[in-house]
Amino acid sequence: MRKSAGILLYKKEKDILLFFLVHPGGPFWKDKDVGSWTIPKGEFTDEEDALTAAKREFFEETGQEINGNFYELKPVKQKAGKMVYSWAVEGNIDADNIVSNSFKMEWPYKSGKWISVPEVDKGEWFTVNDARQKINPAQIALIDELVMWQNEKAL
Repeated sequence: MRKSAGILLYKKEKDILLFFLVHPGGPFWKDKDVGSWTIPKGEFTDEEDALTAAKREFFEETGQEINGNFYELKPVKQKAGKMVYSWAVEGNIDADNIVSNSFKMEWPYKSGKWISVPEVDKGEWFTVNDARQKINPAQIALIDELVMWQNEKAL
């Protein structure tokens, strides 16, 4: 089974909870918006610690390191069957200055032509409601769990 590890970065501004999400790069995702954003994440092997992989992937997709008190979220299963293991952490990064790794892909598919595209083409901070609309539907549960945890902490 394929699996990914990622970080759900959040912050509070004037008591408003905001989530940092990234948009996948490449021609397939170019004009897609609602339901196509994701937490910074990537695949890892059984030999690698999932949290270590999540931090590595965050750096690879944003160019920025993240530290803090990581809160483990319940894994979610995406539509294609991939399991996503993730951690929430409070922090702040400049969404306008992310730098992502790139990868080669054949485009158009089966054309024999290869192009280099960034894993992530942009990042942005979203409110709870906007994040729920923008994020991959399987990952909405991550936002909901973090919101519930934040509400319990506030009691």
